[in-house]
Amino acid sequence: MLVDSHCHLDFPEFEGRVEQVRTDMAANGVSHALCVSVSLSEWPKVLDLADRYDNFFASVGVHPDHESADPVTTEDLVERAKHPKIVAIGETGLDYYRQTGDTEWQRERFRVHIRAARKAGLPLIVHTREAAQDTLAIMREEGAEAVGGVMHCFTETQEVAEAAMALGFHISLSGIVTFKNAVALKDVARRIPLERLLVETDSPYLAPVPWRGRTNHPGLVRHVAEEIARLRGQTLEEVAKATTDNFFALFRRAAKINVLQ
Repeated sequence: MLVDSHCHLDFPEFEGRVEQVRTDMAANGVSHALCVSVSLSEWPKVLDLADRYDNFFASVGVHPDHESADPVTTEDLVERAKHPKIVAIGETGLDYYRQTGDTEWQRERFRVHIRAARKAGLPLIVHTREAAQDTLAIMREEGAEAVGGVMHCFTETQEVAEAAMALGFHISLSGIVTFKNAVALKDVARRIPLERLLVETDSPYLAPVPWRGRTNHPGLVRHVAEEIARLRGQTLEEVAKATTDNFFALFRRAAKINVLQ
């Protein structure tokens, strides 16, 4: 079985389609999905998905693209994280690709999330784009290694991956690894230790080949795992078992819920 470690099923693309998503997951051997928060205003929708379906989990956090979001505090994140289906803090991090001008607000809010994760005892879901060195520096300064987490939708270099893994973080690969021009990322997929790998869709975005350009969904994470297996010379079953085991080892609250099912 596989787990989609990062998706956004609360987005408009999935309105009225969640039951079909679950059917497609089952057909592709995908047992669970982590529904990831990008804003506090929309967070109740994320939580509702986790509450309604036993094979969905949720996170709480604010994406670094959301500059106009309401103030984010450590206390608020910790309070929201008390819900038993919340298994992580995030997604959070730094994104200098879309933001211009002073980005200090991004860095401060990233620190708030790391502090919340440490207080809540939950791992972090980290987004970084054109900001790898600042991301890693803040992770070190704020003691992110105390809780660990995942560098989601990873597209950085092997050196960045190794620095993140040194802080106890996993590396999650998305449909991008199936793209023909993702030569460097394919090499990273070959070199990351299997015990540190996760797979994700980041749906509704980044549908893998042969579905590129269409709406992505958790069932398609199978294609990500198949490409990783091909690149590493391993079987799909080996990659599926390892990445699923890694998911439940990292997201310990999810593991406890899964055991009870």
